[in-house]
Amino acid sequence: MQRVSSFRAQAKLIFRLIFAFIITTSWAGAAPQEELRSRLEEFEKRLQELEKKVAGSQDDEVAELQRRIEVLATELEQLRSGEKELVVTPEQAQAYGVGPSAASVYRKPQGVSIAGYGEMLYENFNNRNESGTRTFQPSRFDFLRAVLYTGYRFNEKFLFNSEIEFEHASTGRGGEASVEFAYVDYLAAPYLTLRGGLVLIPMGLTNEFHEPTAFLGAKRSETESRIIPTTWRENGFGVLGSAGKFQYRAYLVNGLTAAGFSSDGLRGGRQKGATSLATDMAFVGRLDVMPTPGVFFGGSLYSGESDQGQFSDRGRQLEVNTTIGELHGQVQAHGFDLRGLFARAVLDDVSGLNSARQLTGKASIGETLEGGYLQIGYNALTRFSETVRLTPYYRFEKLNTQDEVPSGFLPDPARNRTFHTFGLEFRPIRPVVIKGDYQWLKNRADSGLNQLNILLGYAF
Repeated sequence: MQRVSSFRAQAKLIFRLIFAFIITTSWAGAAPQEELRSRLEEFEKRLQELEKKVAGSQDDEVAELQRRIEVLATELEQLRSGEKELVVTPEQAQAYGVGPSAASVYRKPQGVSIAGYGEMLYENFNNRNESGTRTFQPSRFDFLRAVLYTGYRFNEKFLFNSEIEFEHASTGRGGEASVEFAYVDYLAAPYLTLRGGLVLIPMGLTNEFHEPTAFLGAKRSETESRIIPTTWRENGFGVLGSAGKFQYRAYLVNGLTAAGFSSDGLRGGRQKGATSLATDMAFVGRLDVMPTPGVFFGGSLYSGESDQGQFSDRGRQLEVNTTIGELHGQVQAHGFDLRGLFARAVLDDVSGLNSARQLTGKASIGETLEGGYLQIGYNALTRFSETVRLTPYYRFEKLNTQDEVPSGFLPDPARNRTFHTFGLEFRPIRPVVIKGDYQWLKNRADSGLNQLNILLGYAF
């Protein structure tokens, strides 16, 4: 009886709050009198029905009564704010080229949106490499990043979206604060959005969708770090949209800078929107086909020169054209998570670039770079819970950042790598994830070092 009285008191309190709000709003002239009266009558009727059920309820009805009271409280909050969130499906968020949390601004009819994510990673390395040679690589415990998505919906057509990232927990010990993306969208139609600003390059499975709850693995794949240099963003503008089963994105952006290329890949060539050299521009486009929710496949292509007018060899201006292509696919259905990706990059004038940068021997930049992976995971609790997940996974990956080098240079066998990653992901609730995996690394130099990774991540 005490619990029933408590529910009756809650219901009465909610009714009084609704009544007070409606009276206040009507004095302020915020809504027409007929509409307010209609809302009041509706809530009064629902409250009377609820109180009748409370009076004769048994303990097994308490949960349902509580749920209804919470629904009333939610409707009161929506009435107070004067707006409801828009529905944005995962497929629609993907069409905008952002992860689930980053899509927060698209759910707002108007006004400010705030979301975010974070990752903390522990890495423990083996004390011997694959040849048996003793090594010492200290363990690391790093709060990799804390991210805030902030956006503003101006009206039905215009919105602003951004990602601000704080890396390694401190700007004083190797960390930094960065803008990961910041753009303005004009939503012309479902099949056409115009976008300008600092944009994520629409390549691969992780670069745009890099929230820790969006992919399996404590660490991002090496292919999507060294060939597709995730997180990769550049200044530019372009178009995106969807039509039926097809989704597309295409941008004109400032090109990479070959000053940052190395024998280990293209990651150092990102300009990240910071006083970017734009002598050389680049085009990037992506097309996906989504035959059914949870399933998509497609590809993307990036092409542009990367010398940025900085390099010459024997009086000749270099033209380091850089082309990156990739194919990808993903299936999430019946508890399974299957993913695959293949990427290849081709660079021109690498011999001249090596000469201009005084790179010799095994330090050569690759003329071609190749990498790819296949991954499978299965949620063992898919038949038992809609919220809790326990997913063992395996990823096989091959990467060679010196698949081909210019004549006169030697490839470094340590750059030809194979990874085997076995892991387990646990999600007590959808926005929180704990991932643990063990990674076996082999390379042609027999210097691969295995490691254990444990990650705590969240997204909201």
